[in-house]
Amino acid sequence: MKAFVFPGQGSQYIGMGKKLYEYSDISKKLFKKADEIMGFEISKIMFEGSSEDLKKTKNTQPAIFIFSVIKSLILKNNFNPDFVAGHSLGELSALTSVGVLSFEDGLQLVRLRSSAMEESCKIQDGGMAAIIGCDNEIIEKVCDETNGEVVPANYNYPGQLVISGAKSRVEIVSKILIKKGAKRALMLPVSGAFHSPLMKTAQKKLEIKINEIKFNKPKCIVFQNSTGNMESKPKKIKENLVNQISSPVRWSQSIEKMIESGVKKFIEIGPGNVLQGIIKKINKSVTVNSFEL
Repeated sequence: MKAFVFPGQGSQYIGMGKKLYEYSDISKKLFKKADEIMGFEISKIMFEGSSEDLKKTKNTQPAIFIFSVIKSLILKNNFNPDFVAGHSLGELSALTSVGVLSFEDGLQLVRLRSSAMEESCKIQDGGMAAIIGCDNEIIEKVCDETNGEVVPANYNYPGQLVISGAKSRVEIVSKILIKKGAKRALMLPVSGAFHSPLMKTAQKKLEIKINEIKFNKPKCIVFQNSTGNMESKPKKIKENLVNQISSPVRWSQSIEKMIESGVKKFIEIGPGNVLQGIIKKINKSVTVNSFEL
């Protein structure tokens, strides 16, 4: 069995998508459609933009989604996973790739998601830190003691859990965890407290839009971030997607359950190879690679 996985923010690179654009007439049409939906030439930013332009959340998230989904659509007969999953933003790419969302609806959700998250970042000074070499139970306990001011945000792989919340509190919790045995606590170069209660305002905006869109039954089973479990019912997929923006990304749990379900091969669909490295840290025995055009 095999699973196709889709990356989130951080996988972007300068010039991304240019080779993809030149690959076929289908990809050219989809890039043109993406520019129309976004209301500006996102393709130009992807192909020729500076790293500063590409780092802006309003550009980064749509760019990664566009790249990932177009790549999945032009794979045609080669796109035949038993399961799909996406890391954070990548969940929207995964859902679109298996027909839950149309390309247009998926990109509109990503556009709203990125702008709503950017607005939430301006309201409060949030931050995130990667805690390395510390048991999840210890991290969870210390976070619990902050009464929700700092929460687990990304369960990436055993030995790395990202925490999120008010920046000053994240810095304090990081120091506490070092004293409790964490090997490292690295503040991440992000503008906000993603996957935390500080994203509730963004979540409400996204919920309104999600409820306006028709969700179809997926072509294969989807593993979702907020639960770490498999899902195939459109109504439940909607609920989980609404919760995702302020809930932790249970990536490690999703990958482990896919392996328990019989997955032996993971294929990353998107820019870069971030997820391949993470999956190998979860389980070295599985095969991980990407489709090259």
